[in-house]
Amino acid sequence: MFEGLTGRLGDIFDRLRKRGALSEDDVNAALREVRIALLEADVALPVVKQFIAGVKERAVGQEVLRSVTPGQMVIKIVHDHLIEMLGSASEAINLNAVPPVPILMVGLQGSGKTTTTAKLALRLRTRDRKKVLMASLDVRRPAAQEQLKVLGEQTEVATLPIIPGQGPVEIAKRALVTGRLEGYDVVLLDTAGRLAIDDELMAEVAAIRDATKPVETLLVVDAMTGQDAVTVATNFEQRVGITGIVLTRIDGDARGGAALSMRQITGKPIKLLGVGEKVDALESFHPDRIAGRILGMGDVVGLVEKAAESIDREEAEKMAARLQQGAFTLDDMAAQLRQIRKMGGMSGLMGMLPGVGKIKNQLKEANIDEKMLKRQEAIISAMTKAERRDIRLLNGSRRRRIALGRCSRASRLGPAASGQPPRAASARASSRQPPQAASARAYSLHN
Repeated sequence: MFEGLTGRLGDIFDRLRKRGALSEDDVNAALREVRIALLEADVALPVVKQFIAGVKERAVGQEVLRSVTPGQMVIKIVHDHLIEMLGSASEAINLNAVPPVPILMVGLQGSGKTTTTAKLALRLRTRDRKKVLMASLDVRRPAAQEQLKVLGEQTEVATLPIIPGQGPVEIAKRALVTGRLEGYDVVLLDTAGRLAIDDELMAEVAAIRDATKPVETLLVVDAMTGQDAVTVATNFEQRVGITGIVLTRIDGDARGGAALSMRQITGKPIKLLGVGEKVDALESFHPDRIAGRILGMGDVVGLVEKAAESIDREEAEKMAARLQQGAFTLDDMAAQLRQIRKMGGMSGLMGMLPGVGKIKNQLKEANIDEKMLKRQEAIISAMTKAERRDIRLLNGSRRRRIALGRCSRASRLGPAASGQPPRAASARASSRQPPQAASARAYSLHN
């Protein structure tokens, strides 16, 4: 997210840093370019006007023009105003109520509402140690209730039993009764959506709201829809009332205008970000960290948090000790590769490091494939334990076996047990295959 905006702003501020002194005309010229960059990132025009006016008021003052590092001062002012635009402070999901706490999930069809409900349930179960019940109130979309049930099984979160013929309000009331009787801390109510906002949708959501009195009403919107997402948020706030926003598919939105416009126009905080398709791909929204990413400053705190979640500290210490002793094996390397992929891959990690915007562009131009990590892991998995401990055992015949994707167990039991062709036939087959084909075969067999 924000890749285009980050690149444009980076070029503008690079030019400012190179100047020893700044005149008012220099600042105005830079802000004109910032204005264009924000508009191209699909930020709403009223938000852009307010942002540029606020930055200009401070940036053309004597504090900046007479500063020893005026370029850095302008960047700091832009950074501070970005944080204000995004909401100043992170706001968590409000659970300060008598259990079961009802949370209403609303939004248009196709925004990722049901998947986000499951992601939030998993987050509340694992991070907040809450007992969560999910209930689907969508009786219109085919198999919508079954979809939530399947997601509940994947996330190990309970779902309300399906009773055919019940309406949304009845289901919502039954969910709260079940939550009270069975001791649930949170009840997530996944409402139905429409392809567009209409009176029937709003009336249904309002009826559910009145019947359940939710502590949180979270609007789920697709960041890829740009300014339409802002319009949807405005309509839901005016006609139903929302307490927070969840932006989905931000990993596919290179512009980010919806995120920058949403808080300023609706006045409601962005609380969560959907950063991928996996059920654990849900992050808290931190305005200061997002502002840092936009300006190429990275998000080191976020990187540390991701590392803490995905890395076993005790195992990491053992691995570091083995590395110091010169006993680092391919098993250790495979574990490292899995951790990198779990943390979002090379591109995800680099996006959190300060000042790597230009390096990311160079890597993109070099066509470096993220799947290379999985291929390398697949190659290691095709080795025997002895080969992973001592790579000096890897002679020509062993390399051919590994390239063909024969797992280590099969290599110990022999060709007959694995159903593979004899070694000579394998060697001939390998000689007919180019290296790329052999690697692809190893990758496909592993997966």
